Amino acid sequence: MKKRSVLLIISLLFCTFLQLLVELPRIHQIQIGQMEPDLKGIWSSIIKVEKISSNPTVSVSSGMSTSPVSEKLEVAYKLFGIFPLRSAEVEVMNPIKLVPGGQSIGVTLQTKGVMVVGQAPVVDKDGKSCFPAKEAGIQVGDILLKIENQEVKTDQEVSNAINLAGKEKGTAKVLFKHEEQTIEKVVQPIFCSETGRYRMGLFVRDEAAGVGTLSFVDPVSKLYGALGHVITDADTNQKIEVYNGKVIASTIYAIEKGKRGHPGEKIGSFIPNSVFSGTIEKNTITGIFGRMSGQIENPYFKEAIPVGWETEIKVGPAKIYTVIQGEKIEEFEVNIDRVMHNRTDSKNMIIRVTDPRLLEATGGIIQGMSGSPIVQNGKLIGAVTHVFVNDSQRGYGVFIQNMLNDSNQLTKKEAA
Repeated sequence: MKKRSVLLIISLLFCTFLQLLVELPRIHQIQIGQMEPDLKGIWSSIIKVEKISSNPTVSVSSGMSTSPVSEKLEVAYKLFGIFPLRSAEVEVMNPIKLVPGGQSIGVTLQTKGVMVVGQAPVVDKDGKSCFPAKEAGIQVGDILLKIENQEVKTDQEVSNAINLAGKEKGTAKVLFKHEEQTIEKVVQPIFCSETGRYRMGLFVRDEAAGVGTLSFVDPVSKLYGALGHVITDADTNQKIEVYNGKVIASTIYAIEKGKRGHPGEKIGSFIPNSVFSGTIEKNTITGIFGRMSGQIENPYFKEAIPVGWETEIKVGPAKIYTVIQGEKIEEFEVNIDRVMHNRTDSKNMIIRVTDPRLLEATGGIIQGMSGSPIVQNGKLIGAVTHVFVNDSQRGYGVFIQNMLNDSNQLTKKEAA
């Protein structure tokens, strides 16, 4: 009996020692068919995994062609399959295959409502400068939704509605969105002696446009993701709520090289007779999403490749695909310097450009490169997002699974 007690104590001490010595993951992801601890060497043969319970869940878009439903398992790590060391949560992922992008795209979108981007004085008949909207509480960054109970979608509609209300009533009811609140205020438009119209003293914008890069397309559903980050207004730096938008092919005709303190930029133009086009249905922290039609080709990938999940991404070499001249997609070498597993935004990896040819042409990561797909070990793991302002050779990348999580909401809407 005494021997058995001693053996039990020794076993417990050994298990405690193992927990300190071996880093056992508390949460990780595996592909279907796997059930092995994320360990190497001798530890993988003496530490076994045992399933405790399961919880089916959907972690990424169920609209993708391979129905990427995942299942979360509660598992226990056991020494020799007998002595418990630690429990963990494992997410078992169905395999997904996507076609990497790399195409240069032109992006145009119309805002949901009309965004206030500045205050403008209205000069009345006495020569006095007035700010009617500002005095009523309307601020830069607010979104104008309705004037006199009529929806406004363009800057011209705002101008006409205010002028008409000023003529007929001398006041105008303005419904607008301020941060997350919808507010209605009464504005007293002033007759502008310069323009001969009633105005409320605002600069507004109803659309945005720019150049970026396509990240991926699902070959069956034709859902796409691009940019890798949210589109914000250039003046207010606030997220643009999308009412309508599209992406088409663009061509790059010049590069403004990046340097310390000044990010570079792709300079391009939209192609009128684009071979592909897509809708913009969602603008999120990890990019824009919609459905694509037309011809999408990446010369480096004749067919879709597997998605690499967060836990598969390693520090080390990878490749990105982007356009630096015309419409030609090219492959360039980068290094993943750091993987940040605790972030859920679009800054999940630090990447560094190592390709001499890309460094010579662009100085590293530049504006317009956002969305360029990142491939490591034959798997699509993410997309380029931001450049470091003081070091253009380095920037951030977003996990592909975070982009897929955001696209999931799009397919949920379709299924409803």
